[in-house]
Amino acid sequence: MLAGLFLLLLCISSCAHKSGHKRSNSSSYVDQTEVVSTVSYDKKSKKNLEVRLSNNRDDKNKLTGSEVFAKYNTAVFMVFTSDGYNGYQGSGFFINSDGLAVSNYHVFQGTNIGGEMIKLANSDEIYKVTEVIHNDSDEDFILFRINVSNTNFIPLAKYKPQVGEKVYAIGSPRGLENTFSSGEVSQWRDKKLMQISALIDHGSSGGALINEYGEVIGITSGTFADGSQANLNYAWSIDVIKPFINCK
Repeated sequence: MLAGLFLLLLCISSCAHKSGHKRSNSSSYVDQTEVVSTVSYDKKSKKNLEVRLSNNRDDKNKLTGSEVFAKYNTAVFMVFTSDGYNGYQGSGFFINSDGLAVSNYHVFQGTNIGGEMIKLANSDEIYKVTEVIHNDSDEDFILFRINVSNTNFIPLAKYKPQVGEKVYAIGSPRGLENTFSSGEVSQWRDKKLMQISALIDHGSSGGALINEYGEVIGITSGTFADGSQANLNYAWSIDVIKPFINCK
């Protein structure tokens, strides 16, 4: 029954063709989800915002792609939302064991409050958002909590990656749950916006971008769609959420 519901949502979901980012070259950006208005949640007491900040750059034993996926596959989840007329699908990931999670703001923007469905990897059980800590449309992130505990999570990187560094993306493009891809940081296009060569697609929005040290460095967000065959994608630096959590 759950599988049928997911398929129905995927069938009725529409692809986005207009970005909400107000950048000088914003006409080239393609977000992964069409949005219609601003979402808001009743905020409860903000508890347990402690997040582990990791600094493994001196570690000579870098993780392989297979090791990154095996370690963090279950920290990434699928998000299903609806505006009452259309269904949409995106991704998200946990940053502590108390259900604290991150995704793109545009995955939730304009959708029905309480109507979202969070599906964890390798599970058919559905979870809900219980608290929104902060959201930002300009830097396209939403920090929220899900009604689940003892979650696998990805530690945050202390330092942002340099151009040429290896990166790994985990998300659910086109509803293909927790797809893995790899690439490099191609360039920084803004202080907190990086261009990457790791493959992402519609539905990857809100997924985790992880470095070779097993640290999350970004939130995968979209593609530079200009009609070329170049693999041009982008992700927001994980630094965008740091002012709203307690790093330890």
